[in-house]
Amino acid sequence: MTEPTIPVIFLHGLWLHATSWSSWTELFTTAGYDATAPGWPGDGESVELSRKNPDGIADHGIDDVVAHYTEIINALDVKPILIGHSFGGMIAEKLLGQDLARAAIAIDAAQIKGVLPLPLSALRSTLPVFKNPANKHRAVSLTLDQFTYAFGNAIPAQEAAELYERWTIPAPGKPLFEAAAANFSPHSPAKVDTGNNTRGPLLLIAGGKDHTVPETVTKATLKQYRDSTAITDFQEFPDRGHSLTIDHGWREVADACLAWLARNDLRAR
Repeated sequence: MTEPTIPVIFLHGLWLHATSWSSWTELFTTAGYDATAPGWPGDGESVELSRKNPDGIADHGIDDVVAHYTEIINALDVKPILIGHSFGGMIAEKLLGQDLARAAIAIDAAQIKGVLPLPLSALRSTLPVFKNPANKHRAVSLTLDQFTYAFGNAIPAQEAAELYERWTIPAPGKPLFEAAAANFSPHSPAKVDTGNNTRGPLLLIAGGKDHTVPETVTKATLKQYRDSTAITDFQEFPDRGHSLTIDHGWREVADACLAWLARNDLRAR
């Protein structure tokens, strides 16, 4: 009997729509995977619809997003591979720690509970949310200048503007407030089971020029897994910023992910 095709689920982070993964889903489908990119709870089916209904996006926290993807995973016949960017990377780590996935790749993942570094660039990138405490229950949009600093600092300004117009949507402020308070809350939703020895392989990817999730954060995340005997790998792209999954260099990152999956015997079948 032919083995079932392995599902790959792509998880977006804050301020990007799920369709920003379209090039990735096409590539992974061509490679033989069953690739999909479902959005977060409250997202519209398109960038335009998401922008028109920010109230639908607002007030969804980390636990809401985890529950949303758990429901999607539970409807599958086999465990998927998860590939997440930014907060999507954190969600992928949580789901992997709960043994809901066979492997995960977390790209410039938001910091989990236990990670202490808080670089100034990360604070500036998230200031549009934190400047108003009421934003915890709202959806917040970025201006072009804010997006360029947080996502597009390592690419030409014209490309950053094009990505901003094509892919950005409002984002719920709640996950950022939850992550910021994680180290002061024993039951924080940003907590990940980093000590799980039976989970599948994990790859952490860092962009060396990332303002939103600097490489120091990803390296500190890697240390959180030091007590686990499960595979935990790290790869850095020194000249890349937070836009590395959607900008002109996305294919280099995607090919590295495919190569890592192959090395860990996680091919499409």
